[in-house]
Amino acid sequence: MKAWRIGSLGEPKDVMRLEEVPDPTPGAGQLVVKVLASPANFPDVLMARGLYQVKPELPFTAGVELCGEIVALGEGAEGFNVGDRVIGGGSLPYGGFGELALMDAATTFPAPEALTDAEASSLYIGYQTGWFALHRRAHIQPGETLLVHAAAGGVGSAAIQLGKAAGATVIGVVGGPEKAAVAKQLGADVVIDRHTEDFVKVVKEVTGGKGADVIYDPVGGDTYDRSTKCIAFEGRILIIGFAGGRIQEAALNHSLIKNYSIVGLHWGLYNMLGPELVKECHAELTRMADEGSIKPLVSEELSLGEVADGVQRLADGTTVGRVVYVA
Repeated sequence: MKAWRIGSLGEPKDVMRLEEVPDPTPGAGQLVVKVLASPANFPDVLMARGLYQVKPELPFTAGVELCGEIVALGEGAEGFNVGDRVIGGGSLPYGGFGELALMDAATTFPAPEALTDAEASSLYIGYQTGWFALHRRAHIQPGETLLVHAAAGGVGSAAIQLGKAAGATVIGVVGGPEKAAVAKQLGADVVIDRHTEDFVKVVKEVTGGKGADVIYDPVGGDTYDRSTKCIAFEGRILIIGFAGGRIQEAALNHSLIKNYSIVGLHWGLYNMLGPELVKECHAELTRMADEGSIKPLVSEELSLGEVADGVQRLADGTTVGRVVYVA
């Protein structure tokens, strides 16, 4: 089969190579799937650079989530049949950026019928992250104000839709007019272009000086530092990631004085420590997809040959929504 292999570390465009590789064989509890669609995610970028917490042995095929059709089952992979359309995580070294991929049955779920292959492939990581962050960690309530950074990206776009479905007023922060239009399309009540506006000032104006009850921050660095200036009394700042490149240090005295919480979300831990919660979340997300309250925004569909370029553009911060390889 053909797959994009990473044999050295660096920028995706420099280290991803489209190669002929052996077909994967399922181990115990694993599935082999024909890849139908696989979106680019920031962990794919970080793994190419060698900066992710998971450091696969070289060479490997990235693609941390996908939608696929089962073609073979390993021993003990129960509850599935050949031909099932499924979504979940790619099992390295055979991730989603190839013609075939490996998946672990424990982290594989039926694909929602309401979604296309490209949309379904994008439901797993971003929406599970958003659901756990907003509901399990921040306990968001109807009527609260949610501030979403990087609101036009894959993770941010999911947070907008999930926040609206939860009954929150959603403020999205983006970089540039094109991304502002995307955030508005996704349902954000207020959109702030950080290139031309100070989000701290706008949030205070919109909330009558109160600030945002929940702040969803996948960026970190200066974005986090400034978010502490517009967090509400008893607010919650959700630490989702550090796409901005700098891991911030929290001033705990400030948290004490202003009475807000700094809440971390490492969604992957739920697969290890609370797998039943991941299943419940998938059922809830499927219900929401069926009723139309959430729908991943697929901005581009890529052929297999275009994958490395798409991952690099994600790394460069020039994409919106989900850029997805579709077979």
